[in-house]
Amino acid sequence: QVQLVESGGGLVQAGDSLRLSCAVSGRVLSTGAEAWFRQAPGKEREFVASINWSGSFTYYSDSVKGRFTISRDNAKKTVYLQMNNLNAADTAVYYCATGLRVSSKDVRDYVYWGQGTLVTVSS
Repeated sequence: QVQLVESGGGLVQAGDSLRLSCAVSGRVLSTGAEAWFRQAPGKEREFVASINWSGSFTYYSDSVKGRFTISRDNAKKTVYLQMNNLNAADTAVYYCATGLRVSSKDVRDYVYWGQGTLVTVSS
C-alpha cells in the first residue's frame, strides 16, 4: 500500500521561503515519479513540479519556475519542494502524488495522493 505524507506547510509572509516534505512508503523507488500539485480555494488542482525516481528529470509549471525546486532523497524515501520568494498567489493546499510518467502534468495520471499540507502566504 503506497502512502504519501506531506509536511512543512504553514503561514509565511510574502518573500519568505518554505520547504515541504513528502514521505513515501510502500513503493519501490526505482521507477515512476512523484509530483507536487496545489489547490487554492475555489480553484482546480494544478501541477507544480515533478521529479522522476532517480532525480535526473524535473518539470515545473511556468508559475513557479525559477522560484521552486523539487528534489528527492531516496535513502530517506522523501521528496522535497523548496519554495522561495513566495507570494500570495502561492497560497494553497499542496499535495504530493505518485505516478508513472514524470512528464505528465495531469492529475488523472497520478494514482496515489497524500492528504495535503496548507501553505498560506500573507502579503
